Amino acid sequence: MYAKMRKYLLTILFNLAILCIAAQGVEYQPAEPLPYPTDIQQRLDTLLTDKILQTSQLGLMVYDLTADSAIYCHNERQTMRPASTQKLVTAITALDRLGGDYQLRTSLYFTGTVRDNTLKGSLICVGGMDPAFDADDMKAFAESVRQMGIYAIQGNIVADRSLKDDDLLGEGWCWDDDNPTLSPLLCGRKDNFAERLVLALRNSGVTVDAQITVGRLPAQATMICTTVRTIDDILRLMMKDSDNLYAEAVFYQLAAATGGRPATAKHARQSIERLVQQVGLNPSDYKVADGSGLSLYNYVTPEMHVRLLRYAYHNPAIIGHLLQALPIAGIDGTLKSRMKGTPAEGNVRAKTGTVTCVSALAGYCTTAGGHDLCFAIMNQGVLRVADGRNFQDRVCRILCSPASTPLSQAIAPVQPPVPAKAKGKTPRKPQKMQKQAKRHKRRRR
Repeated sequence: MYAKMRKYLLTILFNLAILCIAAQGVEYQPAEPLPYPTDIQQRLDTLLTDKILQTSQLGLMVYDLTADSAIYCHNERQTMRPASTQKLVTAITALDRLGGDYQLRTSLYFTGTVRDNTLKGSLICVGGMDPAFDADDMKAFAESVRQMGIYAIQGNIVADRSLKDDDLLGEGWCWDDDNPTLSPLLCGRKDNFAERLVLALRNSGVTVDAQITVGRLPAQATMICTTVRTIDDILRLMMKDSDNLYAEAVFYQLAAATGGRPATAKHARQSIERLVQQVGLNPSDYKVADGSGLSLYNYVTPEMHVRLLRYAYHNPAIIGHLLQALPIAGIDGTLKSRMKGTPAEGNVRAKTGTVTCVSALAGYCTTAGGHDLCFAIMNQGVLRVADGRNFQDRVCRILCSPASTPLSQAIAPVQPPVPAKAKGKTPRKPQKMQKQAKRHKRRRR
């Protein structure tokens, strides 16, 4: 009786200590997993005997956000290539440092004089590295010129790419990958903005007798028009569809926000390193090369992902933006066809990661008992990516299944769902996360 009472009192004191630490703004760092229902731990242990791990490596960490404790760790501090789960690092840092309302601007200016419907001077295109700028935006630029009463241009079309450096590829990218072009002035994802502007002007009836040059915006230039997109606008495709160009655009927004001109990958890395240090980790233990995960030089750990996910979860300025951007299991994005017909469907919200021989998954889910969890799963050296994905799906199904579900059933192969039954299915948000998302929407309105 005395022993039980002593254990009970120690538990209360321990929880009070955590609350005191949190109240003082100090990051809580559990050295070892804290007590949790052993059923989930035992079930996850059974996956470690899977034959996939005979020829590949696994890093896995699961953290109970409700109880604020690590509940499962396996090689959680092993540095591994994150593939596109690196986009989580980029997104969380951008939301923390810039906010979801931060704007990416592409602007058109002019210098010179307009007389007899003729501009004698220059049009200057100033790039803000908006990856979504397309033909419709370019048509709007051309129409704005016409609305000023300009029907002819004599002078120059100037491309201002001074936002970032001249590197069009990221550090450690493979030459034979389908790599995006890292230019701050893109139209339809291509680095021919000025040429496209000339074509759009001519199509709108403007005569263009001008040379295309590269330069910087003069102080006396007058703005004609601008397009604006927010980080929120970019995050959806960046995370749902794992768009590498969108991720690099956000990465360089971080770089530009430091004030460095031209912005470089080093500037962006410094911003990420500051956040990594803020969550209680040593930035020198990791290697961040880019914002998308394409680089062969990225090396992080499951623990780093989990620390950032935990930080985001407890930060109201981040979590609403992040949750609405993450793929939902069985519903949309890169998780649309995964975990269907299981308790993880509509529950797991996570970022996938896939490059040759690497598969990863990191994000959030909710247990049948109502606890919110975050997790990071990294499979390295998997010759068949499908094997890594199947392993990750089984982890998620164990985390989301009721304790009464037999293990064999929780991880058994699922028959493909009938499309007619799946049609119209709405995603299920964990209750606490749903409230956070609603608060976020109210703030946006």
